[in-house]
Amino acid sequence: MDRLHIIGGSPLSGRIPVSGAKNSALKLMVACLLTDQPIEFTNMPNLADTRFLAQLLETLGVEVYWPRGSSTCHLNAAELKSTIAPYEQVRKMRASFNVLGPLVARSGHATVSLPGGCAIGARPVDLHLQALEAMGADLRVEQGYVKAAAIHGLKGAHINFSTVSVGATEHTMLAATLAKGETILENAAREPEIEDLAHCLNQMGAQITGAGTSVIRIRGVEALKGTTYPVMPDRIEAGTFAMAAAAAGGDVTLDGAPVAALGAMIAKLREAGVAVDADEAASTIRIRRNGTPLKAVSLSTQPHPGFPTDLQAQFMALMTLASGTSIIRETIFENRFMHAPELARLGADITVRGQEAVVKGVAQLTGAPVMATDLRASVSLVIAGLAAQGETVVNRIYHLDRGFERLEEKLGTCGAKIERRSGEEE
Repeated sequence: MDRLHIIGGSPLSGRIPVSGAKNSALKLMVACLLTDQPIEFTNMPNLADTRFLAQLLETLGVEVYWPRGSSTCHLNAAELKSTIAPYEQVRKMRASFNVLGPLVARSGHATVSLPGGCAIGARPVDLHLQALEAMGADLRVEQGYVKAAAIHGLKGAHINFSTVSVGATEHTMLAATLAKGETILENAAREPEIEDLAHCLNQMGAQITGAGTSVIRIRGVEALKGTTYPVMPDRIEAGTFAMAAAAAGGDVTLDGAPVAALGAMIAKLREAGVAVDADEAASTIRIRRNGTPLKAVSLSTQPHPGFPTDLQAQFMALMTLASGTSIIRETIFENRFMHAPELARLGADITVRGQEAVVKGVAQLTGAPVMATDLRASVSLVIAGLAAQGETVVNRIYHLDRGFERLEEKLGTCGAKIERRSGEEE
């Protein structure tokens, strides 16, 4: 099993290109099921998750042409040979569940396993199913599978989500593009990835307005067409590298960064005493910290445009070295502080109280063997390892490969002493 060996204490200096957004790419790929015409995606990130989804799409009959190492992915769902998404594939990644709505919208029926993915809480799919039922789908859950049918097609509906859900908003939006009549989504999520999906679907011929606001309207159309579409840059990857530079110190510029989508994070870094030069026109973010002490900053994760839950672990790693005490509240997912005891192995002082973590900054972290528990927790350990004295070994990095493209290579070009090795865990 692969692991990362990090010799910390070296400042970072250089430029890092930001890859395409995993959280957008997965939903964009699913959109290919809504048309019998080919779709080409550029800036597609090469990740374990996007490759997993490509395999599932092939199982359904989608022709996939995506050479290894290429950032251009061709998908053609001219003829679906199956509407069954098996457990063996869906269990690997939660986003696979989002094939359900598009399959029902196009074929009138589908059988999809309930999802798996990171162990960061229950994350039920109730809102997804309630929305599909409101649109006229007949649903049954049997032996771990959702069996859905809408033989006469889905119909428009007025759906008011009881809680803000990115996944349910995207899933319903996908299904509603081919429904008869208008679908209105209230209390919809406002994440930039939802806007990206809407832009792509509209380019395919959908009629969607309001994406990026809490009310989205989708007027169903008879059919969608193929297109070529660039995946938006990954705000979580950009934020992760920004915090790595802030923790290790140095001067790093992120190229192709989605500046407008990172307002909350940029504000918190500046509050912590980090110099941030953000240029939206040039799509660059420059992070500088050369000896300036970090200040403790408290935050609560919030739906967009608040501070993203997917950057919470990374920010906690940064705060372990800040002067003072910071309180970090996780309001999106339960059980998302599993990185705290691993950071403590490096010398961090963190006390977890339910959905709140109290972080008392320490003067120095010290390298140690640690274990990744989920995707974002994994990279928080890398950030801490870059700032720690001595060697840190991060085990179980298959979590990292799900969401970060060429992580060690990108950090290595900026002077990080980081190396991937295979073999037994330490």
